[in-house]
Amino acid sequence: MRAVRDHDLAVAQLRRSYAAVPPDLPVRLAKRTSNLFRPRNAPLTGLDVSGLGGVLGVDPVARTADVQGMCTYERLVDATLAHGLMPLVVPQLRTITLGGAVTGLGIESTSFRNGLPHESVTEMDVLTGSGDVVTVGPQGEHADLFAAFPNSLGSLGYATRLRIELQPVRRHVALRNLRFGDLAGLSRAIAEIAATGSWAGLSVDAMDGVMFGIDEAYLVLATFVYDVPSVSDYTGQDIYYRSLRRRQHDALSIHDYLWRWDTDWFWCSAAFGAQHPVVRRLWPARWRRSDVYHRIVRLEHRHRVAGRIDRWRGQPARERVVQDVEVPLERTAEFLHWFARRVGMTPVWLCPLRLRAQSGTGSARSWPLYPMRPGQDYVNIGFWGSVPIAEGATDGDVNREIERAVSEAGGHKSLYSDAYYDRDSFDRLYGGDTWRVVRDRYDPAHRLTGLYEKAVARA
Repeated sequence: MRAVRDHDLAVAQLRRSYAAVPPDLPVRLAKRTSNLFRPRNAPLTGLDVSGLGGVLGVDPVARTADVQGMCTYERLVDATLAHGLMPLVVPQLRTITLGGAVTGLGIESTSFRNGLPHESVTEMDVLTGSGDVVTVGPQGEHADLFAAFPNSLGSLGYATRLRIELQPVRRHVALRNLRFGDLAGLSRAIAEIAATGSWAGLSVDAMDGVMFGIDEAYLVLATFVYDVPSVSDYTGQDIYYRSLRRRQHDALSIHDYLWRWDTDWFWCSAAFGAQHPVVRRLWPARWRRSDVYHRIVRLEHRHRVAGRIDRWRGQPARERVVQDVEVPLERTAEFLHWFARRVGMTPVWLCPLRLRAQSGTGSARSWPLYPMRPGQDYVNIGFWGSVPIAEGATDGDVNREIERAVSEAGGHKSLYSDAYYDRDSFDRLYGGDTWRVVRDRYDPAHRLTGLYEKAVARA
């Protein structure tokens, strides 16, 4: 089979490029796109993953897909929707890769039912720090690597192939936008939907929401349906998140629903002027994508144009506050009130989740490098922007406060952006003891950059 043969050649090229890296140099993947918000301090040598970006096959009977590690969800969704199927969880941005979502975590509106992307993986091929490619699964010789791989951020190796479960999906998505004037009421609604899978007698296939203020928040309840009278289009002049305030009911094609947040990077495209009506008409639709906005941000990180303009205007320096945190549902309203008082950024994304119940057991398993509690409902809270650095404060102070508040609430935060933990706290929160045991087995020479060094030291 040509796809398998080409895949084997691509893996062989990856292994050659890894072997060619001098042992004293750190390594990373040579990817054209990235959804990380951690500027790297050290120069890195990229590995050749140019042949690992495809879908190897979709089995519509078994409802599985074999996918290369660098395949984007955009490409994966195109392949699965052709069979009336979709991944159990499709992260919000088109160019997130499957391997990236597993090693770095991902989430979306089906997560209250299906957990996180790594929970639908049945096996993986992983290039380890020793240069070997091993097949890992939940049982067997390499079950330790399978369990520790999620949230390892490439510190334990790189997935070259993943087999994932798929779910059937219908052509359209009917949406109900529920407004809540208090966050306690919103939390109660999430608890009911998570427990019953329905609201007001209708099934709920997906659920997320937006907080515009502590007295104005919305839950968006999605139901997969065959047909609707008409569908909205938020790839043009209309902007999706604004529709929540003016529409109680809406409908999208399943394709547009999966990418509803990508066109405007949730609401962050406003920072580039892309939501201004005149600019929007001039901005080509093919460039209204999260990866384009991210490239602009990387250029800003490199050249600091906005910072120089702020200094010229006499405005204070700003601290980047770009985070996704998971807080237990029963502490969510309390955390959001604290966040509104201390940070004050809006809108804020809300995405309920629970670790997925495993088939055959009915209970969820835990994952040592991101130890959420099985059976516990959480809410992912996403906020992305910047705040002025107060007089006498230092860059990073607000993020450190957020880290403390999340830990006090019994939550965790994702590691795709800035982190400020000391090593002992980091090891306690992110399975440091387990990580070291697995790293010593599969990367005895410690060639791959460590998890703390990646997430906190920006190596």
